[in-house]
Amino acid sequence: MLDIKNLTIAQGRLALVTNLNLRVEAGAVATITGASGSGKSTLLNWLVGDLDPAFQASGELWLDGQRRDGLPVESRGIGILFQDDLLFPHLSVGQNLAFALPGAVGSAAARRARVEQTLQDIGLAGFHDRDPATLSGGQRARVSLMRALLAEPCALLLDEPFSKLDASLRVQFRELVFEQIARQGIPTLLVTHDPGDVPQGGRVMDIHQWQAQHV
Repeated sequence: MLDIKNLTIAQGRLALVTNLNLRVEAGAVATITGASGSGKSTLLNWLVGDLDPAFQASGELWLDGQRRDGLPVESRGIGILFQDDLLFPHLSVGQNLAFALPGAVGSAAARRARVEQTLQDIGLAGFHDRDPATLSGGQRARVSLMRALLAEPCALLLDEPFSKLDASLRVQFRELVFEQIARQGIPTLLVTHDPGDVPQGGRVMDIHQWQAQHV
């Protein structure tokens, strides 16, 4: 479970977020909407531990019963999927996926088998040694998603991850993302300005409900 308690984020006297309290259960997707510049990405930056020093924040982040807002980025256990796939160009498709595997997946054979199974699961069997530059936009998006999930995050953040795909790919990729989230039981926070990105029956909140003029 992802639990944000009493979060306020400000830049000087301007409050981007005021007294935000939000709980997301395992396998659920909560969506925050709002116009560009309204603070959605800043909220995600705070969650992952990469808030710009120009902002001041107070509040608590809890994941699976542990407080994590004081931890560095690499220790928070939070995955994030951006608009851009951000695959490593110097690594093959398979190496990109293997990069995310936890250290507990120890032997080279076990890691290779896990990657090969993942590629098969997303319809990319035989793509292990492919250059990411040769993939289509939809294929790159699938690899990027699975790289985030292979890291076994305690929570997942989605930062407009569907916005650069064409209409047909967008529908397919949304279905894949939400299916994987439900299957792995990952609490997920989606930020978007497109109502079509919201999963059916999902909870939707406008970031403006947590905003005040000044602090």
